[in-house]
Amino acid sequence: MEEASEDLLLETCLLAGKIMMESGAEMYRVEDTMSRIAETATDTKGISFVTPTGIFMALQGGSTVKMEQIPTRTINLEKVSMVNDLSREFTVRKISLGKLYTQLRALDKEVKFFPVWLQIVSSAVISGTLMMIFGGVWKDFIATSLIGAIGFIIFYYGTEFFKVKFLAEFLAAFTIGLLSVLVISIGWGVSLDKMVIGAVMPLVPGVPITNAVRDLLAGHLLSGIARGTEALITAGTIGIGIAVVFRFFT
Repeated sequence: MEEASEDLLLETCLLAGKIMMESGAEMYRVEDTMSRIAETATDTKGISFVTPTGIFMALQGGSTVKMEQIPTRTINLEKVSMVNDLSREFTVRKISLGKLYTQLRALDKEVKFFPVWLQIVSSAVISGTLMMIFGGVWKDFIATSLIGAIGFIIFYYGTEFFKVKFLAEFLAAFTIGLLSVLVISIGWGVSLDKMVIGAVMPLVPGVPITNAVRDLLAGHLLSGIARGTEALITAGTIGIGIAVVFRFFT
């Protein structure tokens, strides 16, 4: 295989893996997608090493190894699905390697996400409905929804403002606990614990925990432990924020 073509193939594989990792895909799915692209292009097995912060890629028997850094991670399963669709089109020869790389570049630059107002409304709905599922009463529904929305706003903008990771989760949880105590104290709420449980649900790292377990079951011990640790620290930060409020304000 020519050096230019090998470089393009490795760049394409790394770009696909980078987009998937930044969007919250599981490690084994990332490795499988990169390997399928490599095998389709060269009939040579792709060798990859994927971690939450970086990806290494090479071709079996080749002398070139390339790396791609993963600076940020979020949850955007639509992008994961789009990368999977593009890789499937390439494996059945519907698109060329060059076109695959071009479309992946466009997808990587595209900031395709739900608008902030819709995320806030969704957080409010999730907070209120889950509060009811956990045994709350209808009197607390509106207050829990508003508190959950406020907590998510603080988390969203705090993530962009603060450079220290996990600080946004702490401030959001602290605010949720403080507002819940205030609502109960003025008689606008009934069940403090159910309100807090419902309002913090939009902050809970459910997808990272699930992906960590799936990575561990798939044999990716390093990435599974790293992701699980990050998710547990996030959950612990949320719990500390609530505990501080309960310790000093109740």
